[in-house]
Amino acid sequence: MSKRVESKFKINRRLGENLWGRAKSPVNKRDYPPGQHGQKRKKPSDYGVQLMAKQRLKGYYGNITEKQFLRTYAEANRRRGDTSENLIGLLERRLDAVVYRMKVVPTPFAARQFISHGHIAVNGRRVTIPSYQVKVGDVIEVRGKAKDFPFVQEALQSSEREVPDYIQMEEGKLRATFTRVPLLADVPYPVRMEPNLVVEYYSR
Repeated sequence: MSKRVESKFKINRRLGENLWGRAKSPVNKRDYPPGQHGQKRKKPSDYGVQLMAKQRLKGYYGNITEKQFLRTYAEANRRRGDTSENLIGLLERRLDAVVYRMKVVPTPFAARQFISHGHIAVNGRRVTIPSYQVKVGDVIEVRGKAKDFPFVQEALQSSEREVPDYIQMEEGKLRATFTRVPLLADVPYPVRMEPNLVVEYYSR
């Protein structure tokens, strides 16, 4: 299992953006990269712009490794249609992304751990694989005592983000139905994502 050893917010500083739209992100006060020369920015090359777009999208989904992300891109490229939209659809169908969208956990990192510990069921069956691909019509639910975890209740009450319309929550229950695969325009990213540049990066 992949584990991010570095600070979760360090990628925010490196990219100069508040990836998850969190109020406590250090980039809100220091929107430049860390280090002695962080404030001396140079205009990036075309390759640099594409790389940053890839790092931004990959970093947003938490603990995805480069190998996993490349595999996801390859699958998106193999499918018919717009590769950039396919890529977003595959990323948003990841179980950890869906759990994060349900607002039952505060971060994508917490979603991965929550699933790995067995607190999520899909269509009534426990699933412990964060990269599990959810299908349209699948019902995702928080299991048992996990519903009463303090951080779950805090996440539900948070005003930092809302549940998107392609995930239908059942009122009064920690259960939701994945109603459709979203397009880029449907996904509530706090920062601008450019999957078309990610496609260009991998197509070089």
